[in-house]
Amino acid sequence: MASIYEQALGDDFNKLHPRIRQRFGFNSEAGIASIGYGVMDFISFSKWAALPLQLGTLRHIMFPQGGKRVPFRIENYAYRDSFGRETVTWNRQFKFPNKLRKFDATMIYSQQRNRIVDYLGNKQHLAVDLDVSVASSGGIQIRSGDQRFYEGWLQFRIPRSFTGAASVCEWYDDEQEQYKINVAVHNPLIGCVFQYQGSFQASFIAMPQSALPFDAKPLRQEDRE
Repeated sequence: MASIYEQALGDDFNKLHPRIRQRFGFNSEAGIASIGYGVMDFISFSKWAALPLQLGTLRHIMFPQGGKRVPFRIENYAYRDSFGRETVTWNRQFKFPNKLRKFDATMIYSQQRNRIVDYLGNKQHLAVDLDVSVASSGGIQIRSGDQRFYEGWLQFRIPRSFTGAASVCEWYDDEQEQYKINVAVHNPLIGCVFQYQGSFQASFIAMPQSALPFDAKPLRQEDRE
């Protein structure tokens, strides 16, 4: 079975750097997980977005805190969710001197939308369309599109002026033998909302479905894409 990223990229998946193909090429049948440790050279945020970012901390969606040389951990697990969809978890931790910040997401490949959908946070209230491409470095480039909010009977598309457009690039540096990542979220009215950049090493460990940690899956799963 192809991973959700291979489904999104098609033949272009083979243009990725071999180490990027390894990180983005496994699925729930592989019985492995990718665990990474590193340092973010910097993390920054806009003071104009401090309140919504603070609210986001309640659901593990970004946070209003910045710093330099921040220890970082990323956990990627692949599994079938309760609706039978191939899913990849992105659990990120940023260890500040006085606080452990979390930024969680789960991604699926939506046949309905013909693209990856990213559910932000630990309760899948926000669904974001993603466009995936191959960067010139052989890395993977991800850009966000439409965003939708789901809570019970309530559902609506969020106007772009009230959201942030995310750009993510992850690549492998052969000289430093490290994965590099750059994430930036921009809003058309206030500019850069949230950004971080750094590097990490990743290990691939045996992870049968029965051994997935409790926090590998969101607290609530949403079937609307």
